[in-house]
Amino acid sequence: MIRSILIANRGEIALRIIRACRDLGIRSVAVYSNADVDSLHVKMADEAVCIGGPTPADSYLNGSNIITAACLTRCDAIHPGVGFLSENSRFAKATENSGLIFIGPDSETIALMGDKIEAKRIAKAIGVPTTIGSEGPLADMQTALSYAEAVGYPVILKAAAGGGGRGMRIIENRSQMPEMFAAATKEALSYFADGNLLLEKFIGNARHVEVQLLADSFGNVIHLGERDCSVQHHHQKLIEESPCAALDEKTKVRMTDAAIEIFKHIGYRGAGTVEFLLYNDEFYFMEVNTRLQVEHPVSEMVCGIDIVQQQIHIADKEALPFSQEEVTLTGHALECRINALSPGKIENYIPCGGPWVRIDSHIYSHYSIGCHYDHLLAKIIVHTSHRNHSIRVMKRALQELVIEGIVTNRDQQLQVLDTMQFKTGQFSTNLFDQVMSVQKSQTRKKAYA
Repeated sequence: MIRSILIANRGEIALRIIRACRDLGIRSVAVYSNADVDSLHVKMADEAVCIGGPTPADSYLNGSNIITAACLTRCDAIHPGVGFLSENSRFAKATENSGLIFIGPDSETIALMGDKIEAKRIAKAIGVPTTIGSEGPLADMQTALSYAEAVGYPVILKAAAGGGGRGMRIIENRSQMPEMFAAATKEALSYFADGNLLLEKFIGNARHVEVQLLADSFGNVIHLGERDCSVQHHHQKLIEESPCAALDEKTKVRMTDAAIEIFKHIGYRGAGTVEFLLYNDEFYFMEVNTRLQVEHPVSEMVCGIDIVQQQIHIADKEALPFSQEEVTLTGHALECRINALSPGKIENYIPCGGPWVRIDSHIYSHYSIGCHYDHLLAKIIVHTSHRNHSIRVMKRALQELVIEGIVTNRDQQLQVLDTMQFKTGQFSTNLFDQVMSVQKSQTRKKAYA
């Protein structure tokens, strides 16, 4: 039985897991770098251990130090959170070998789904639609050129071992390939220590839609609906919502069935997500995320299920306490990620509130945002009975939010919510870039007026 969990992460996600532990009566142990000594997750956990210097390599990516900390503090399990080591199969295996429970799928599943080429092959083999492109890693740039000519431009290069938009490049024509291929390879090596790339036909004006799933150790797999994560910048998600406004019921059933079939086929255990591209009522498999997603709150709001608590129960070899028929999806949830656009000290912080609003954040007045980590400051989540109401409540929440002393993307989020494309649900993954392009054009006009 899990009685004590070490949380191998920081920021708002560490707080989220600490709160789930507290609700379950489980002791929580935080780890932190010496740059995070004043972080809220350090103050709120039952115990906290410093694991190294400010750089991720010295602390949150130092698996050996993390496992040692878990053993010294008598923990039963490690929760990896999101990012950092959450999808690192070697860390999961080392955790297992240390006699600790890794709260997530087993190391073999993480390794299998972490290879985009193998994951795509599995999806294709069981009849899930996939985009056309290379069948294996690209041997060299000449091979990439050959595939690009075969499928037709534009194409997209992806890091075979990657995720989160790293190692990805969209190529519009042959002349861009040398520079883009070199840049994608370099980035893939830097982030994933694996420079292998794959190439796919790029589908423009598509939606990014993902299905949230839970799977226990007894073969039970259920979905908690889908999330639309199409509002992105440089492949980084900014606004997420559930349900997806562009998904009809028939396509939704096909998509969720496909996601469940993938999990059953690979014997998945834990919480996870299958990501798809949606284009004209057709969907194409992208990847499996073998971890908790940053945007999981929108699914929690519409289904009323604590996904983090379910992760813990599943890791403790418990069966899912509900069937698919018992999962009820109600209303509409929306999440906006508030990011710092530069490091600095938060001079004043007043969180938003009121009916239908949830905020997941680790910041406070006079808290310093450093340069070493992701600049996510807060997730503003709203949940109402329908989409139009959720948009209005989100705008009210964002307008109430006060973060002074640093520049954030709050105003950019408001601009996106105000567009007719977003209001009507008629948008794709290029919406944010379109909004910013219009803003730049208007700024230039004012400068020359």
